[in-house]
Amino acid sequence: MQTLPILLKDGYKVGHKDQYPKDTTLIYSNLTPRKSRIPGWDEGVIAFGFQYFVLEYLFTQFNDNFFGVEKDEVLREYKRRIDSYLGGDIDVSHIAALHDLGYLPLMVKAVPEGTLVPFRVPVLTIRNTKPEFFWLTNMLETLLSSVLWGPMTSATTAFMYRRVFEDYARKTGASKEFVKWQGHDFSFRGLMGIEAAQLSGAAHLLSFTGTDSIPAIDFLETYYGADATTELVGGSVPATEHSVMCMGEKEGEVETIKRLVTEVYPKGIVSIVSDTWDFWKVLTEYLPRLRSEILARDGKVVIRPDSGDPVKIICGDPGAEDRAARLGAIRVLYELFGGKTNEGGFIELDPHIGLIYGDSITLERQNEILRRLFHMGFASSNVVLGIGSYTYQYVTRDTFGFAMKATYGETLRGAQNIYKDPKTDDGTKKSAKGLIQVVEKGGIVTAYDEVSWLQEGEGLLQPIFEDGNTCNYQTLAQIRARVESYL
Repeated sequence: MQTLPILLKDGYKVGHKDQYPKDTTLIYSNLTPRKSRIPGWDEGVIAFGFQYFVLEYLFTQFNDNFFGVEKDEVLREYKRRIDSYLGGDIDVSHIAALHDLGYLPLMVKAVPEGTLVPFRVPVLTIRNTKPEFFWLTNMLETLLSSVLWGPMTSATTAFMYRRVFEDYARKTGASKEFVKWQGHDFSFRGLMGIEAAQLSGAAHLLSFTGTDSIPAIDFLETYYGADATTELVGGSVPATEHSVMCMGEKEGEVETIKRLVTEVYPKGIVSIVSDTWDFWKVLTEYLPRLRSEILARDGKVVIRPDSGDPVKIICGDPGAEDRAARLGAIRVLYELFGGKTNEGGFIELDPHIGLIYGDSITLERQNEILRRLFHMGFASSNVVLGIGSYTYQYVTRDTFGFAMKATYGETLRGAQNIYKDPKTDDGTKKSAKGLIQVVEKGGIVTAYDEVSWLQEGEGLLQPIFEDGNTCNYQTLAQIRARVESYL
């Protein structure tokens, strides 16, 4: 389905052109994360998605599906939709004038992607560059907000997971390089559509390299200069699913595992889902029978539990009747395959065996799993944790309070610093006022409002779109380096 990009807006935006003062010539707005609704997180958001937004929507979509379409057809389709929607004969002269111009007369500026931006500091500003198109700035609010809040929320969430993995790697002497593989994206199937999966999956890959969201790699190659043939964008390993194990039948599960590790994948890493019927039976009966084959392989067999309480499954349940369940998967694997004590004094499983848990992981459970492993004397690198759609989909625009607000305008009578400050609000919705400058001093990002045009032109907010052209192109490698700097 193809929608005219000029129709990608809330319905109430249609009449705003005529609602502004008649002599309005400029509207200047910003996108800002206003607050965190995640307990314990108050550092801000990872900026991400701007380049995609301008390349895909402001450039490609408008050029191909608005300016590149005959004006009469555009006006006919726009009028057909809005006349029936609002029930009247709608003026389309401003749409015709924009089509005649041939490009979007806008200046969009943003902080460098990958920047950790504190709350209440704008990440992006937008304004019109021709006075007659003042109405265009806030008409794009709906599209801009809809496209951008998600990838920034996912990028920030992934960064939070990465911070925890980094912390426990330091505490337990684990490999720093392995941390990038410890958070694995399993969210694709649970996200609301392909674009959401690409945006969120790409955001995940700012902090990690493990992913099952293949389209996220294509996304980063298309919009962020990545090249999977010359750099590690995202990767995974061969892995089974329940249908594979079921087709081998319950009575033949041990033979299925044996065939997988000796015939199908005689070397390298292979992940085997192991809770199709009885997870603890796999660990205590089947794996001991296959111990010699597993230890003889040139590679790692990764066991994947996929149900139950991940904290208890991995670290043990003191109240369980079954001994293996009391010990937990890590201790059972250590008893069977052994391991070594690293330089930090923590146990690492034998490199031929590992564990990944890809179901029901949250930030709270991640912390609890790694905390318990620490107290058990095991390095954090003994586990890989899957991050799924519960984490990446169970969020809203309000998770970090994203909002786009106009703070400055001009009319033929002069300039106006404008703002909102609802008396009935708790202060969250109070906006900045006037033109805005964002600067970084001593590693701290700060915003100043009511500044001059000269000041507004300096600082972190740099043009990424100007009068139909994109600028200041950034690569995945640059963005990842920026994110890494905050670790």
